[in-house]
Amino acid sequence: MRVLVTGGTGFTGSHLVRRLLARGDEVLVLDKQPGLFADELKAKGAKITLGSVTNADLCRKLVDGCEIVHHLAAAFREVNRPNSVYTEVNREGTRRLCQAALDAGVRRLVYCSTQGVHGNVDNPPGDEDTPIEPEDFYQYSKHQGELVVNEFLDKGLESTILRPMAIFGPGDPARFLMIYKRVAKGRFIMAGPGNAFYHPLYIDNFIDAFELAENAPEAVGRAYLIGDDEYVTIKDLVLRVGKALDTEVKIVHVPFWPVYAVSALCELLYKPLPAEPPLFRRRADWFRQNRAFKIDRARKELGYDPKISVDEGLRRTGQWYRENGYI
Repeated sequence: MRVLVTGGTGFTGSHLVRRLLARGDEVLVLDKQPGLFADELKAKGAKITLGSVTNADLCRKLVDGCEIVHHLAAAFREVNRPNSVYTEVNREGTRRLCQAALDAGVRRLVYCSTQGVHGNVDNPPGDEDTPIEPEDFYQYSKHQGELVVNEFLDKGLESTILRPMAIFGPGDPARFLMIYKRVAKGRFIMAGPGNAFYHPLYIDNFIDAFELAENAPEAVGRAYLIGDDEYVTIKDLVLRVGKALDTEVKIVHVPFWPVYAVSALCELLYKPLPAEPPLFRRRADWFRQNRAFKIDRARKELGYDPKISVDEGLRRTGQWYRENGYI
């Protein structure tokens, strides 16, 4: 097939592009920057265009002749980034891409959203019927993107929405790296008791979901939470990263609220500066927010079955970090 992947040079997108190329597809990539993997993907046969989904003409050009569009491009959360950026990319960029896909006769669009649209889960595990309660503007804008996708579903564009958990795996230079770095040093500062739930998603499992969403008849107009077989407490996650690295890690507990107060102060002090603060409230919230979900709907309707366990995924990720000099 001819397939377009937006956000295709990023961590998740590059894994998806590799999978599509391996199965013999003609793969077009749209991303605003080359990232770490553009040269590798080009060498494998991907056709990469640097640009934005906010460019309607570019969207129309790239979707021409495509059977599937995987829409991963997004303005991701950064401290002090204006809300207008999220709206323009995550809502209006999605609108322009959907319009182009509809006009071009694309068979199906798969939209990558986030578990974050549900916010903190008061009574875990949640599911797709858990209330939509985004806790920051990034999450809000991703849900706005979902609403746009559903608008075009009513106009005749087949679509499926995926809400991934905490994605990790080889090639990830950011998401889990801080955890691994701290664990590798043998000492991890934990704000609070570490009892909040966290739901990992190994990258290969997530790419499986993208492929399944392309064709499952039941998936049209549906949203799916995608995660690994199990969710864990963040304390258990840290210990399991230690096991993956064959490193004994000592967890040092400190009170949560002083850490939260310092993070708010850091945000204030860094507001006029171009650099991101070393600590901010969203990062502190990781220690207390519950993010754990059932994946029953994806199992039943997509045939989704996470093949890589959490522990095996953590081992593979740690190996990649070591081999590439991150830890």
